[in-house]
Amino acid sequence: MSGRHSGRPTLEQVAARAGVGRGTVSRVINGFPRVSEQTRTAVARAVAELGYVPNQAARALAGSRTDAIALVIPEAEARLFAEPYFLDLIRGVSAELAEADKQLLLTLVRSEQERQRFEQYLAAQRVDGVLLASVHGDDPLPDRIRELGLPVVMNGRRAEAEPVPYVDSDNIGAGRAAVAHLVGRGRSRIATVTGPLDMYVARARLGGYRAGLAEAGLAPDEGLVSTGDFTEEGGRRAMRRLLDRSPDLDAVFAASDVMAAGARSALREAGRRVPEDVALVGVDDSPVARLMDPPLTSVRQPIEEMGRTMARMLLEEIAEAPEEPRRRVLPTELVVRESC
Repeated sequence: MSGRHSGRPTLEQVAARAGVGRGTVSRVINGFPRVSEQTRTAVARAVAELGYVPNQAARALAGSRTDAIALVIPEAEARLFAEPYFLDLIRGVSAELAEADKQLLLTLVRSEQERQRFEQYLAAQRVDGVLLASVHGDDPLPDRIRELGLPVVMNGRRAEAEPVPYVDSDNIGAGRAAVAHLVGRGRSRIATVTGPLDMYVARARLGGYRAGLAEAGLAPDEGLVSTGDFTEEGGRRAMRRLLDRSPDLDAVFAASDVMAAGARSALREAGRRVPEDVALVGVDDSPVARLMDPPLTSVRQPIEEMGRTMARMLLEEIAEAPEEPRRRVLPTELVVRESC
């Protein structure tokens, strides 16, 4: 075969010329990773020889593509804009989608009525895929999206055995690292403020806390466990309960920096000094941690990178439609500051 085809060359013709599958050509053209340099070169040569010009509009029509991705966060605006976690996640998602020339649609789902309305929007095929954040264990939306035939990737998971593709951080490791650090600082009455326990992330961090106690030879005490809701006020209330039940506590692992800020406020109200009387550790390594007084020791999770990885995984799901769901768990790292 030589020269250029008459008429507009197709993606199939490029694939045949390069000796690869149609999906591989699509991945090369759209800049997806994990394509060998040899394959990339073969596709580029075939594109040049055939004079193939990708037509975004034609591809969108032919594949019912909209080039739009929905990021769904089932939280109120007040929490969305008050918590650095969500802003960092959005930043990562937005950056990755912008590089792929995709449009980001940010959607808040705060009620059953809004969830049903969003499902109707999805059924109309107005987006190519969905990213989900802050999903609770009983949320049916991930399964409903899959039933509609749309690719979906979650930030975190609903359970250990999650059937939907997800990107998570090592939440169990976060709890273990926090407790190990506190034990190393000579603390023995270590309490925890958890997130809402209908969320896997909260249960995993609690599990890491308990594992850390066991590894240090410390007996578990349910009086040292208080449930929060990942908000500052929730952390404040949970800390007050801990002080009422266990006034001899000497350390606290809060499952988020924002709750640690609330706990810090309650400790100050009770006349407890940080770290002299009570050592304090959070999770996220957000600006909240760096601006607290004293600055907060925190377990860093790569939030922006999680957003980028979610978006990248979803684009790969759209292009390849793999048979098995993909899963990624990113590492965490303890960042030591003056709070313990």
